[in-house]
Amino acid sequence: MSTPPLLLRLRSLRGDLKPALARIADLILSDPAGVASMTIGDLAREADCSEASVVRFARQLGFRGYRDLRFRLHEEAVAAATAGEDHSSDGDIDPSDDIATMTGKIAAADSRAVHDTVRGLDLEALTRVADAVAPARRIVLFGVGASGLAATDEQQKLARLGLPAVVHTEAHNGLPAVALLDSDDVLIAFSHSGRTAELLDATRIARDAGVRVVAVTGAAGSPLAKAADDVLLTAAVESELRSGATASRIAQLTVVDCIFVAVATRVPDLGREALRRTRAAVDDRRVH
Repeated sequence: MSTPPLLLRLRSLRGDLKPALARIADLILSDPAGVASMTIGDLAREADCSEASVVRFARQLGFRGYRDLRFRLHEEAVAAATAGEDHSSDGDIDPSDDIATMTGKIAAADSRAVHDTVRGLDLEALTRVADAVAPARRIVLFGVGASGLAATDEQQKLARLGLPAVVHTEAHNGLPAVALLDSDDVLIAFSHSGRTAELLDATRIARDAGVRVVAVTGAAGSPLAKAADDVLLTAAVESELRSGATASRIAQLTVVDCIFVAVATRVPDLGREALRRTRAAVDDRRVH
């Protein structure tokens, strides 16, 4: 399994950390280069926790200790500086921002959601997902709310390849559909938080029936991610003033496209004939 950049991984785990560890995470996310220069005692004081908590935090991220964590932070800070990454438009939208600043922050957040999602994507997991989806007897896409839009887009793309994909965006239809799946089928569950009750119920039902479960989520430590066979992480930071989880939806749509293209490479002629025929069917309905 490929390892996503530390800050992206940490952001995806942030919501599932205990308070002391969450304070450490917040310090790192706010100033990774600054934390990279801190001793373990400095960081413990700043986070108002024990040095043992700092060590536990590092180990939870997969490091042997704080020294290895500091080295990774320094390494990523140098790489970002070398790449010339510009974060001047980062940050939440403030009501006092002028229109130019607001639109700049929106563009930066959306662009960063796409960039960070692709940079942190587990390509080995994506390969496994494509290998499972292409020959599946049935493919169920399930998401509610804003995540339902991404699930619907995925269903439309896969269906145009001629694959047996259906989408559900609410529990009363989605859960019975999942209950009819078996080991020849695939469930792809979309939830930014990884805690949506309907999706967790669907995952439990699917796992009990031996169905392969794929999670598209922004929370690596969430119950959905832990229950899935494969996890495709999205990376997005939402603004309180942007309704509809826009950045997270764009990140999900990026994963949708990645799944679609990866699956298309596994069907005859890359699905070109199926795409041509379905496109022609729609073109015939246009008024000239």
